[in-house]
Amino acid sequence: MLMEVLGSALLGLALSATAARMLAGRLPALRVVLVSGVLGALFGAYLTHFALGPGHNTLTATFVGAVLVSAVVLSLLLRPASGPRRPSHRTPFSVPTRG
Repeated sequence: MLMEVLGSALLGLALSATAARMLAGRLPALRVVLVSGVLGALFGAYLTHFALGPGHNTLTATFVGAVLVSAVVLSLLLRPASGPRRPSHRTPFSVPTRG
C-alpha cells in the first residue's frame, strides 16, 4: 500500500511537471499545477484500488489509474490558447433576414 501511494505521488508529480514545462502559457501558477497533479494521482490510485477490490492488488493497474485521473485533473486547468481568433460573421441569437 505504501508503494502505491509513493509511486502514484511521484508519477503525478512527474506528469504535472511535464505539463507545466510544455504548456506553461496555458496553465495557472506552477504550485497549483504541481499540487493538482499529485492530488489527482493520489485520488486516482485510491479510486482504482477501491474499484478493483480487495482481491486484486495489482501495482500496475493502480499506477495506470493514478496517471489517468491526474491527467484529467490537469486537463481541467488548461486555459484556451491565446492567438488570433476568427471574427464571427453573425451576432449571437441573430435572425437571418431575407433580401
